[in-house]
Amino acid sequence: MQINAYIGAVIDDLYNGEILALTATLRNAHLDAPDGTSRKVSKLCGSWLEIDVTLDGDKVADAALRVQACALGQASAAILKESIEGASLDELKNARDALRDMLKADGEPPTGRFEKLKLLKGVKAYPARHTSTLLAFEAAVEALEMALSE
Repeated sequence: MQINAYIGAVIDDLYNGEILALTATLRNAHLDAPDGTSRKVSKLCGSWLEIDVTLDGDKVADAALRVQACALGQASAAILKESIEGASLDELKNARDALRDMLKADGEPPTGRFEKLKLLKGVKAYPARHTSTLLAFEAAVEALEMALSE
């Protein structure tokens, strides 16, 4: 009986309705002529994510994702996708760093355009899920850095 209660708590904390609804919004896509592309892989669980970005000046004009990850990695990617247009490199780095601090330390959830990442605060208790949850933001930062360097 205690195991069933534990499993129920994990499902409620990690895989609640809001997180599962976010995963349903993702569609794998490519951009025809991206300014930057990145692929990140979690060696621990095999989750992966690829992102293409195009720029308008120094901000993201469009992005396309291809994701094969757990529901948590997908939810993080969906939050990124819904708010990335118009984001600067500094905004993406700040969101990535705040998400990492939220998961690995006692940091506050990201604020601003990526504040919805607070939905993933419960992932902190599950270190095996940290990398897949960070994939989208790690890849987005790298893709934007690549795009800006050309």
